[in-house]
Amino acid sequence: MDSHLLPAAIKRLGQNFLIDPNIVRKIVALAELTSTDTVLEIGPGRGILTEALCRAAGHVTAIEIDPRLHAYLTERQPRFSNITLVLDDAMTYPIEHLPIGTIVVANLPYYLSTPLLFRLLDQRNRFPRMVLMLQNEVADRLVAKPGGSDYGVLSVMAQYTADIAKAFKVSSQCFRPRPEVGSAVVLLRTKKQRESGPEEKSRFTTLVKAAFAHRRKTLLNSLKDQGYEQKLVAAALSSLNLSPSIRAEILSIEQFVELTRCLYGADFSSLHQ
Repeated sequence: MDSHLLPAAIKRLGQNFLIDPNIVRKIVALAELTSTDTVLEIGPGRGILTEALCRAAGHVTAIEIDPRLHAYLTERQPRFSNITLVLDDAMTYPIEHLPIGTIVVANLPYYLSTPLLFRLLDQRNRFPRMVLMLQNEVADRLVAKPGGSDYGVLSVMAQYTADIAKAFKVSSQCFRPRPEVGSAVVLLRTKKQRESGPEEKSRFTTLVKAAFAHRRKTLLNSLKDQGYEQKLVAAALSSLNLSPSIRAEILSIEQFVELTRCLYGADFSSLHQ
């Protein structure tokens, strides 16, 4: 189709369409797709990645929120028999109905990338791996290690649920319109759920958010300000051989897990939230 007939980008939907076939090849290679794989794509846009996914995988489900783009892709759909095009919002679409083992490959809309990522990670037993294009700054936070300024709630919660690698950067030249920020592709390999139930995950999440709520304060004071009992926190830090003056960004994921278990005790009953 002539470029002037292509649907124009809508800014409020964060639409920046990938136009570089070399980047598409790198994304598909990173996803390691086979002809038996099922793929979920979020925000197929004008379909440059979608077509490559259809060639590489057994079946592709592509969720598009923009009716114009959905109509445009539907016109082109007869070229591929192994695609289901869905007009819906990826934040509400029932992804839990997708087959277990589905691989996610997507250029996520940047304004929604973090909530979408957490929605996908909540279903991590369904999605063994994800190849996601994100804002470079978000990619850096996802892979950040303890001790750095990029390390925070996003780093801890994402790394708690997945092994994450920043695969490569993508220049703004590779999109139309060009985004104002740099982009990067990350590979996430999800981990088996380690917590004993949703209650433990909820407590871990609450603790991590409270720990980083006041970054300039010590972990002890930040947790106290968020309603945790100071004596219990001090005792828990001591039992883990952690200094009472330690800050949240120094703790590893495992130390946060241990701290959660320590604070709530074997039966998780010793602390209010």
